[in-house]
Amino acid sequence: MSPVTPDQPRRPAAGVAADTRPPGRARPASRVPAPRSGEAPRRRAPLPVAAGVAAGWAALTSWLPVTVVLGLAQLSEDAGSPAGALRTGLAGWLLGHGVPLETSAGPLGLAPLALAALAVWRLTRAGVHVSRAIGARDGRSPRQALTAAVAVGIGYALLGALAAAVVGVGGPRVSPVRAAVTFAVFGALSALVGALRTTGVSGLLARRSAPPLRDGVRTGLVAGLLLLGAGAGAAGLSVATGGGDAADMIGAYRTGVAGQAGITLVSLAYAPNATVWSAAYLLGPGFAVGTDTAVRTSEVSVGALPAVPLLAGLPRGPVDGFGAGLLAVPVLAGMAAGWLLARRLLRLAVEDRTVVGWGPLLAPAALAGPVAGLLLGAAAAASGGPLGGGRLAEIGPVPWQVAGMATGVVGVGALLGAAATKLLVRPRGPELLVQRKGHPGPRRDAPIT
Repeated sequence: MSPVTPDQPRRPAAGVAADTRPPGRARPASRVPAPRSGEAPRRRAPLPVAAGVAAGWAALTSWLPVTVVLGLAQLSEDAGSPAGALRTGLAGWLLGHGVPLETSAGPLGLAPLALAALAVWRLTRAGVHVSRAIGARDGRSPRQALTAAVAVGIGYALLGALAAAVVGVGGPRVSPVRAAVTFAVFGALSALVGALRTTGVSGLLARRSAPPLRDGVRTGLVAGLLLLGAGAGAAGLSVATGGGDAADMIGAYRTGVAGQAGITLVSLAYAPNATVWSAAYLLGPGFAVGTDTAVRTSEVSVGALPAVPLLAGLPRGPVDGFGAGLLAVPVLAGMAAGWLLARRLLRLAVEDRTVVGWGPLLAPAALAGPVAGLLLGAAAAASGGPLGGGRLAEIGPVPWQVAGMATGVVGVGALLGAAATKLLVRPRGPELLVQRKGHPGPRRDAPIT
């Protein structure tokens, strides 16, 4: 009687693998699950359709809030029509993307950065959706990411040109060509950010870049964001101390509750601009609120200003006394970024049982200065612009001055913070810090977040 039972399969002979088959007998083909009956295979969306839908949705979700805010004042006192409110919303939407408007009082080019940030976010999501629709998710293909971004930019450019043509009928003069080019660049660059993340190209580039470059970019961005945060705090404190004047300015418009709410929301849309101006003020170059004016820590020279609530927080004169401590804020921001850099490298060195040398530490700290300078210089360029002709033709900081000062101050601060951290911080477990010959060094395989 055979010892094999249904519950006890036959054991293979000694020295023979369980999956060994006699020569000449083919291995059975692996079974692939068949699609369910009645279920059609998932198709990829055509690129023009996906880009058009994504660009249109991004445009709608960024234009609608502008129309609501700008239409409050007009509709509150029957000062306008719904068609006029829609046209005004389109004009504000174009201005938020950096397209100048030619009015009877002169060019209007001071873009509200809050609206610009909203448009960037929506276009970034558009790049994500288009990349998924064409099947490029996690494909790590730069060509697919660039294709999705360019497609979104083209669709967005057509919408910008159409909006410029509509606004030009009975409203401010806007060049459709200028609007199309601006929207194409704006849309393509913003969508590229989302496409690079969705396709996995950003992580691939981060892993292939040199560790000092990765650490320097990260440290510079941290320092720049810390400076902008300090600028936001200083601007908010200034507006809070001048809250009475701001309330009087809002009440002087006599547009009703809805109109005053609209004016307040418009002021909030320009709050990021004030943040950048305040950061420029802390760095030293300051900013202008008109031709031949200057607002710096050492000098405040302004003339008659428009009744804008956001300008109620302007300083009255040069800083003195305890206010001089504001001059140390940019250096402290750079030192904080350098401290974070050194702590991270020291922690990785303890985990990998290596020693952090001065070169791998100071190289990214020095690179943080130019990175922060580029960030703040670009922010300064985007935050300024004319508010008509005459003396209000120059508003905002000078970009190259802000970039140069941020590069030097953040670079020095990051070097001081990193060097002081290495000298003063003693890592735990000194027996782990043994320099082993041929060790690959600290682990730096984490992508930039």
